Parts: sequence; structure tokens; C-alpha cells
Amino acid sequence: MKLVALGFLLGATAIFIGMSLWQSAGAPAVAGYIKAAAEAGMVGALADWFAVTALFRYPLGIRIPHTAIIPNRKSQLGNSLGDFVGTNFLSEQVVRNRLRAVGLSRRLGAWLAEPANAERVTEELSTVVRGVMTVLKDEDVQAVMEQAMVRRVVAIPWGPPLGKLLAGVFTDRSHHKLVDLLCDRAYEWVKGNRTTVLRVVSDRAPTWSPKFVDAMVADKVHSEVESFAWMVKTDVNHPMRLAIDKFLLEFAGDLQTDPATMEKADQVKHQVLEHPEVQNVIGATWSTAKRMLLDAAEDPSSELRRRVRNGLISLGTRLAEDVTLREKVDGWVEGAAAYVVLNYRDEITTLITDTVERWDAEETSRKIELQVGRDLQFIRINGTVVGAMAGLLIYTVAQLIIS
Repeated sequence: MKLVALGFLLGATAIFIGMSLWQSAGAPAVAGYIKAAAEAGMVGALADWFAVTALFRYPLGIRIPHTAIIPNRKSQLGNSLGDFVGTNFLSEQVVRNRLRAVGLSRRLGAWLAEPANAERVTEELSTVVRGVMTVLKDEDVQAVMEQAMVRRVVAIPWGPPLGKLLAGVFTDRSHHKLVDLLCDRAYEWVKGNRTTVLRVVSDRAPTWSPKFVDAMVADKVHSEVESFAWMVKTDVNHPMRLAIDKFLLEFAGDLQTDPATMEKADQVKHQVLEHPEVQNVIGATWSTAKRMLLDAAEDPSSELRRRVRNGLISLGTRLAEDVTLREKVDGWVEGAAAYVVLNYRDEITTLITDTVERWDAEETSRKIELQVGRDLQFIRINGTVVGAMAGLLIYTVAQLIIS
């Protein structure tokens, strides 16, 4: 384009020289009109060449004031560009109006409702999950989990909540099945361990007591114990059962109100948490969860990915059909975008100004010239044409006045 613009200048120059020589040889009056147009065309071409060149460099290397504007005022141009973008593109109202016109939730819903698109999003989410799991260090995550879980459990007293829970269970008599089981097992143990009971009684008998007396007493004791266990097992209103219920209710109340009982509950809590097996379980929680997540993320047919995929399709369908939901989502998006613009607009525009500031002045000038230089060369061409027409008009008016 520079060559084309230069061609117009050279053409006007050639015509001017030719008309000048023709006039000196006695050319008719028309040569004067053509010469005036060519002369004005040269002036216009040179003037616009100077204007265009002055934007990017010093014309002919001469340091004329207010030339090489872009290299010399690169930083100011970057600041102005940042301010322009911040004012006209990153204002809250502009962002809200643009998002509202786009209809983001409706488009997103229609896109997600397509199974292929939902599968694509699921695959990308799986990739993100795998990437996060790879980046995170197991020992760091385990340490955080252990501290968070243990600290949270230690900070909460076990007595009152446990007592409240047990009180509800005991009041509803939900524990009776457990009591029934214990009574059944106790009766079966007594019934099946007659020899053990006899031996215990015999061992406790005085040394002077005859053996047959010990055997009779032991047999009687076993029969009474077995009979007692049978009555406790079969009679739901047995005093032993009622005593157990009363004890449990009192224990549940003590867990909520008695400081000594609550302190013992906390001691048990610390003993449980400090147990090696419990520590191993807490430490292995992350490893187990990580392995499960990685397996589910890598398997396209896993339950997790299937649920995510179906959930995305369902969400897309709702967004496409539910006007109320779309309005809510659009409101959230607009609010989030407005928040970012209001609070981080300066940081965004600073990215522009800092980037321009880091550019080399000559390199910046060259990049801008490559982007807009083609259109700027048309200015030179138009300057040549318009200058020629203006010169022709001025010469014609002058001739009319003279004549």
C-alpha cells in the first residue's frame, strides 16, 4: 500500500513536470488546469505522507516537534486505552445490559440439554478432578483433615448431645430390642454353662464343706440363676428390666446435667480419638476418598459420572423451559459480573496499561502500523486525489475571476 500511495505521488509529479514542459513549449490553456491539479495533488500527497509518518517515526529522521507520536507517547496511549476500556466496556450498566441481551442462561440451558454436550462437560469436570487430585499432596491433605476433624470433635462436648440422643431413644423404648437380645444371650449363657456355674460355686465354698453339699448348693444356685434369667427374658415388665430402663434414663440425664458424668464422657472421647486404630482410620480417609474419586472420574460408566451427566441434562432442560429459574440465574450472573467490574476494574485496566508499558517503543509502533497501516496509506492516496481536485477547483475559480 505504501508503494501504491507512492505511485500516486510519483504520477502527480510526472504529470506536473510534463505539463510544465508542455506549457513552456506553448501548450493550450487546458495544460494549466492539469498542471494545477497535479501540483495540488503533490502537495496533498506530501502533507498526508508527513501526517501518517509522524504517527510512527520521525519524517526523514528529522526530530520535528510532535512527530513519532506513538513511540514517544506509548505510556500515555496505554493509560488512555485502559481508561477508555474501563469507562466504555467495564461499567456496571454496560456489562449488565450486555449479559441481559445475550440471554446466557437460556443459551446455556439449550446447550447443556444436549446429551453430547453434557457428556463433554462431564469429561472436562473429570479431567479437572484428576488434575486436582494429582496436584494435591496426600500428606498435606491428610494433615488438614486430621486437624480439622479432631479439632472439631474435641471442641464439641460429647455429654449433652449424646445424653439428649440417648434420652430420646430410651423414652421411645427403642432400646428394648437391644435389651431383649442381651437377656436372650444371658439366658442362653447361663443355660449352656452349668458346669462353669457349679465350678465357681464349688471354688467359693468353705474347705470344710462336704463335696455333696457343695454340689447341691451349686445346682440350686444354677437353677435359681437360670430361672431368674428366664423370667427377665420372658417378662417385659420384670423389675430387672424396669431397673435397667430407670438406670438408662438417669444416665442420659446425667450426661446432660451432671458435671462429673460429662467430664467422664469427655475423657472417653479423648481416649477414643487417641486410639491408634482411630488415628489410622482418620488418616486413611483421604486415601480412600481419593481412590474412589479417581476411579469414578476415570470410568465413563461410573455412577458418579452418570449422575453428573444426568444432572447437567436436567439442569439444562430446566434452564431452557423454566423462565423463573432463568431469571434467577441471569440475576446471579449479572450480579457476579457487576461485582467483578466494580471491585476489580482497575486491576483489569492495569493489565492493559502495564502490558503496553512493557512493550518496546519501536516494536509497539511497528505492531500498530502493521494493524492499521493499510488504511492509513489510503489517507495518502485520498490526499493526492482530493488535493488534485481542490487544486483544479481553485485554479478554475482563479481563471474565472481573472477573465
